Amino acid sequence: MLNMTWEFKLEPTSEQAIRIEQILAVCRSVWNFALRERKDWLNSRKSPVNACSIKQEYILRADEPYPSYHTQAKRLTLAKEQFPKLKEVHSQVLQQVLRTLDRAFEDMRAKKLGFPRFKNKYRMQSFVFPQLGKNPLTGNVLKLPQLGHIRLRLSRSIPEGFEIKQVRIVRRASGYFVMLAL
Repeated sequence: MLNMTWEFKLEPTSEQAIRIEQILAVCRSVWNFALRERKDWLNSRKSPVNACSIKQEYILRADEPYPSYHTQAKRLTLAKEQFPKLKEVHSQVLQQVLRTLDRAFEDMRAKKLGFPRFKNKYRMQSFVFPQLGKNPLTGNVLKLPQLGHIRLRLSRSIPEGFEIKQVRIVRRASGYFVMLAL
């Protein structure tokens, strides 16, 4: 099986561009909240055995489990009831944000990379739709959940026998792009 990623420029309407920016903002807030939750858990375990910090102390229950991907994804479904803004974004997109954060923590431990950073408006550049329906691309129009039919510039045709598995929407200075994993 051969996997390829092809990139095309999107031509969203103004409403679709606003919607992409809203999705990026919600993804950024989910990333930052999940990172804060993990950072607080780690800092609560850093207190020295013989002394406590004079300035501040992170207080979490001793039996509080590590906020892994699975616990945070479960809390995400509960958070949708409290924060209706989370309901506006497809659930799999938010789950992919948590998966990316989990992968960043695994890379930090295994590859000795730096601690994951909080994202500001300019650092969260993309989001992923991991599953799509059958034949999401008809002509030069791509059908995406919550964005509807969005036009793209097909600079080349997709070869026969390939199927679109996932879609990544990327914001760059020159506009919006779509990366199709075939």
